[in-house]
Amino acid sequence: MRFNERELLSLARQPAEKAAEIRMSLPRKGGVLKKRLVKLVVNFLFYFRTDEAEPIGALLLEHCRVTKEEENVFSISFIEEPERKYCFECASEEQCHEWVEALKRASYEFLRRSLIFYRNEIQKMTGKDPLEQYGISEEARFQLGTSSS
Repeated sequence: MRFNERELLSLARQPAEKAAEIRMSLPRKGGVLKKRLVKLVVNFLFYFRTDEAEPIGALLLEHCRVTKEEENVFSISFIEEPERKYCFECASEEQCHEWVEALKRASYEFLRRSLIFYRNEIQKMTGKDPLEQYGISEEARFQLGTSSS
């Protein structure tokens, strides 16, 4: 996926589906947990220093695995780079569960499966493919049994 810094900063300023200050560790920082403002916007997870307005990083939630590790801890790892694992420690088990569910729903794979499901339901009800009017109904990414990056 291609994007530029200006587009990414613009997206980071959009209203979040979920945001909170939680403790986070980066893959190459020796597992040190630091308090960060974490903000989910569409399928990007932005993280900020708590006293800064610009993000210090962003994770594209594509080809990733969100795993509940411990009671208050979850991680995000990437299928093609399993050593690239980000850990997050929440204030409660409930908050951890909410984050895990929100992140799973924000992934490209979940959004794609949802689109295909609703497309099929609309087609059953109306007899028409709702994507046909956009000229994209035959694209492989919108078909069952195929995946796209």
